[in-house]
Amino acid sequence: MKMPGDSERRSVCILRFAFCITACLTLAACSPRRVVLPTDSGSPFPDFAGVHQQVSASCRDVRTLTAVLGLRGRAGGQRLSGRVIAGFEPPASMRLEAVAPFGQPGFILAAQGGTAVLLLPRESRVVRGQAAEAILGALIGVSLAPADLQAILTGCVVPNPTPTAGRLHSNGWASITLDGGAEIYLRRTPMWEVKAARRDGWQIEYPAWQGRFPPAARLLSDAQSVNVDLTATISQLEANIDLDAKAFSVDVPSDARPLTIEELRDSGPLRSQP
Repeated sequence: MKMPGDSERRSVCILRFAFCITACLTLAACSPRRVVLPTDSGSPFPDFAGVHQQVSASCRDVRTLTAVLGLRGRAGGQRLSGRVIAGFEPPASMRLEAVAPFGQPGFILAAQGGTAVLLLPRESRVVRGQAAEAILGALIGVSLAPADLQAILTGCVVPNPTPTAGRLHSNGWASITLDGGAEIYLRRTPMWEVKAARRDGWQIEYPAWQGRFPPAARLLSDAQSVNVDLTATISQLEANIDLDAKAFSVDVPSDARPLTIEELRDSGPLRSQP
């Protein structure tokens, strides 16, 4: 069997160090329990369309979005936390920049027009020509496209949500099914608020609401190959401001060395997964 040389080992160690600086692997306190969603068949919810119009009014009107995300939780076999500056412009533009404690960003992920570039500035390594969801999946186990990630962070759950049915459940719960199969779960507090959702093998939880958008969103793998429990606290949120198209690109140094999705996955917290 061929043993990796010193340069190969150094490259892997540097990549792992970069992720640790960005994500700050930590022995954080245990995560809160999952929200227990209703399982009863319920009864008809006559005004489900009107209620959905109310609870989704703010997020459906988002043209652009910028925010600072405080990430905490686990992906694969590792715990992680850190801060990411995020920007979105539907339908497919996104920028995620990981804030390091000092020096250059831990990573810059820029997506536009269906493809994305990931730059690790400290190592001058770059992933090119991949979909944003593929890169995010390798990096932290969250394989979501830019529009889907924005929809989750703003409380819409899916882009352009269209309600198709609704049910009233016990203990004050209600559920609304969206076109495409996603389902949101609401409670009165005293107004109807989205408290949780299910879509594409994920359970999404919104612990509280403040104003137009949720201050935090928790994403849990429900039927995914990678075990993920990640909470994003959302601060400094601004919606519908003009963003320069250059925000969704990244200047890659001419000497940056290519990095594959497999190498990226092996260098991060998912390396302990089968």
